[in-house]
Amino acid sequence: MSAQVLTYIFVGLTFGLYIAIAIWSRSGSTKDFYVAGGHVHPLANGAATAADWMSAASYLSMAGIIAFEGADGARYLMGWTGGYVLLALCLAPYLRKFAKFTVPDFVGDRYYSQTARLVAVLCVVFISFTYIAGQMRGVGIVFSRFLEVDIDMGVGIGMGIVFFYAVLGGMKGITYTQVAQYCVLIFAYLVPAIYISLMLTNVPLPMLGFGSTVNDGSGIFLLEKLDGLTQELGMAAFTEGKKSTVDMFFITAALMAGTAGLPHVIVRFFTVPSVRDARISAGYALVFIALLYTTAPAVAAFARLNIIDALNETEYQALPEWFSKWEDSGLLAWVDKNEDGKLQYRGGAALEPAKPIFSGERGVSGERLVSNEVGASANELYIDRDIIVLAHPEIAQLPNWVVALVAAGGLAAALSTAAGLLLVISSAISHDLLKNTLARNLTETQELRWARVSAAVAILIAGLFGIYPPGFVAEVVAFAFGLAAASFFPVILLGIFSTRMNKEAAISGMLSGLVLTTSYIVYFKFMAPELNHAEHWWFGISPEGIGTLGMLLNFAVALVVMRVTPPPPEAVVDMVRAIRIPKQAA
Repeated sequence: MSAQVLTYIFVGLTFGLYIAIAIWSRSGSTKDFYVAGGHVHPLANGAATAADWMSAASYLSMAGIIAFEGADGARYLMGWTGGYVLLALCLAPYLRKFAKFTVPDFVGDRYYSQTARLVAVLCVVFISFTYIAGQMRGVGIVFSRFLEVDIDMGVGIGMGIVFFYAVLGGMKGITYTQVAQYCVLIFAYLVPAIYISLMLTNVPLPMLGFGSTVNDGSGIFLLEKLDGLTQELGMAAFTEGKKSTVDMFFITAALMAGTAGLPHVIVRFFTVPSVRDARISAGYALVFIALLYTTAPAVAAFARLNIIDALNETEYQALPEWFSKWEDSGLLAWVDKNEDGKLQYRGGAALEPAKPIFSGERGVSGERLVSNEVGASANELYIDRDIIVLAHPEIAQLPNWVVALVAAGGLAAALSTAAGLLLVISSAISHDLLKNTLARNLTETQELRWARVSAAVAILIAGLFGIYPPGFVAEVVAFAFGLAAASFFPVILLGIFSTRMNKEAAISGMLSGLVLTTSYIVYFKFMAPELNHAEHWWFGISPEGIGTLGMLLNFAVALVVMRVTPPPPEAVVDMVRAIRIPKQAA
């Protein structure tokens, strides 16, 4: 059976499962819609948290970045996993004890201010829509290749599926759907990794095969072979980092603090019955997350090695069928610069700007001609880094059922996070903006109706972000983490651990961090992209890492303002102290 037919079957079965779960667990109250009734088992919540947190960036893009950037890609591994530990240990149990539905709920009540609540709602919307752009792009990529539809159509199909189980089921439906999605995505990620590890090293565990010798009898370690090949082709060694220490530090710190401030992850800890269960579910989630994150570097190294072996110095007419199919998607391109009919994979850019635009004509060697400006380097191959995980099973010539499984896993990763983000946006608008601010007399039925309407509108906007994304998946997600680090992390941390922190400090800190980070990203990514190079960045900090500077500004402004403004009311001080008292259940 062909890979496309199997993909239709696998994707159809998994989508049917998600919809069935949404119907079975549909929400009947606002508590069900916002926090799944607050009675999710820690094991289920751990799996749902892992699926919610491991987005298309983790599944599709992270291994692709490491494959192309080598050691520099470790910033994502360190930042995202370190940030989850920070969230689980320092924030989640205390926020669960506060027992509110949303992060703006915490900010509004902790800082006894509707203005603070509205600023938090603004931050939630900024962060969530930035994050969701990457998820919808991931959905479009999977559909465009494996179901052979246009990327825009793929985004539309994904929107329809998310609309059904997010709007109908709310957090209750999303939680149990995410449990199923975690099972799908982790199985789909590990199976091809194990296959390829055995093929290259005879070691079944990819995280161990990554550091083993290749099985060609040479006795050379896999990474040693990869370093040699990349250097021979004029590229940096896979294990050699090229980014400056300053930028690596700032990006990693932004990803860590951003993880701890992500509203759609924080809200997951409100769905369990007690503080103790919040801690247990955080532990389960860390184990579930580690399965993918310890495998990703191995997938990246295996893919880079297989790409070089399969494509370099190969005649175009002899390339496998998958190559032409990925060309059709616009995410892979070959330009025969020396007109020898062979693909030359070398160091340097093949095309400028990055994504090729096909002209509809073919060159003398049979290649699809592109209208982009061709780069001056010897490299003739353009590969979008977001396709590495999806294309690798085909590159390695794995069975068609594995290819289809990987596609289903990619959709599970993107849709699980998209659903969580949409719910956060919906909750912020219906619960925080309407129920607690603009329309306090809403009944529960009216609030639930507005929550569903908000989710539907958010899905439509998210679809536009997926069709017109501001960058590749992990880059867009990194921007969202930077915004979360610059806005939420300081006010949540100080709100828990400082009784002196007041509303004036929280509002001024959030706004200053958000404005600085947003302005920097918008300027370098949209207003002056030609200046987006290290020599023009402040202190050598890229837009991916500016969230750390925004966070430091947030902390500085908040600490200064709280010293020159009145302290919070005594009732708020007592509430903060009560949050930190370690009781078994709250």
